[in-house]
Amino acid sequence: MNPSLRAIITGTGMAVPKEVLGNDHFESYLDTSDEWITTRSGIKHRHRAGEGETTVSLALEASQKAIEDAGINAEDLDLILFATVTPDTFVPSAACWLQGELGAKNAGAMDLNAACAGLIYGMTQAAMYLNSGMYKHILIVGAETLSRITDPQDRATVVLFGDGASAVIMSHTDDPERGVLYQNLGADGTCADYIWLPAGGSRLPNTQATLAEKLDKLRMKGREVYKFAVVKFNRLVQKALKETGLKADQIDLIIPHQSNLRIIESVQEKMKLPMDKFVVNIDRYGNTSAASVGMALDEARRDGRVQPGNVVMMIAFGAGLTWAVMVVRI
Repeated sequence: MNPSLRAIITGTGMAVPKEVLGNDHFESYLDTSDEWITTRSGIKHRHRAGEGETTVSLALEASQKAIEDAGINAEDLDLILFATVTPDTFVPSAACWLQGELGAKNAGAMDLNAACAGLIYGMTQAAMYLNSGMYKHILIVGAETLSRITDPQDRATVVLFGDGASAVIMSHTDDPERGVLYQNLGADGTCADYIWLPAGGSRLPNTQATLAEKLDKLRMKGREVYKFAVVKFNRLVQKALKETGLKADQIDLIIPHQSNLRIIESVQEKMKLPMDKFVVNIDRYGNTSAASVGMALDEARRDGRVQPGNVVMMIAFGAGLTWAVMVVRI
């Protein structure tokens, strides 16, 4: 560890598929309505990957934008960390496909699977490499094509998830006024079946029988996940404030995982902060899992909501169950 070096965010980017599905799309064939979906989740639209659009192709577009934003070249990258639960292939990793497409010939590459918390897991790992002085520029990607693992007939999942990608470039600086102030990762594997995909792995390879039973599609215990998220979200925020010594009103912006608007509103009420301190785009993109936090961060940077010197809290939770928090001074 080099005490004079601090990991900072230097670039961001995002990408979404061309096709946009409104809630009326699901009204046409499911027992649901725009009011039902909006009231329970806050979601109005989501993007769906079409022919030729993959997790890696979306990641490539987002990464190119982030690299340009950071003012570096792909060859400057030392490492690529790719968070996803929907890789193009199991072997090789999505990170290796992306490395080749980018021309990042000097970068190592690996995938991470922490579901919706994956991007912050990757950013936390990147910060440790950067603080040590081992690497100078790291690309962290969160990208998903969840439409390819959801059952179009399952109202509990198909209306919630969207496809998309986000990318973050982290570098190091010796500026003591910037950098990561706090990071916290956690998991509870006793709740692994709250959100899971039963078949397709080595434990239960796909067969005609598993496909017929739709065991290759995502399954979620919605009520249990909601209860967990509301309680855990608030506890994580309070722990972060306590350990950083910050008060709630000293956080300039909170970027939560975009899973459910009601969860975000619950935290907002408990923190007694105005809603404009929370970045919310779930109405336009749905839950994009690992891409979620990075997409919200990118939009906030580009519309001027994130300014130099701001203290930003990012927080996410996902399948595993996993959770992650990062507080950073921009």
